[in-house]
Amino acid sequence: MLHLAVTLYTLGVRLADQARTKLTTEPERGSETIEKVLWAVAVIAIVAIVVTVIKNYVTSEAGKIK
Repeated sequence: MLHLAVTLYTLGVRLADQARTKLTTEPERGSETIEKVLWAVAVIAIVAIVVTVIKNYVTSEAGKIK
C-alpha cells in the first residue's frame, strides 16, 4: 500500500512540475485561442444581424405583393 501511495505522490509531483514549466515558459499561449473565439462570436453576431435585416426586408416586400 505504501508503494502505491509513493507512486501516486511522485506522479502528482511530476505532473505539477510539468504544468508549472509549461505555464511559465508560454504565458500567453491561451490568449490566441481566446482571440479566435471572440472573432468567431463577432462573425456569428454580424451574420445574425445581416440575416435578420434581409429577412425583415423580404417579409415587408412580400407583404406588398397583391
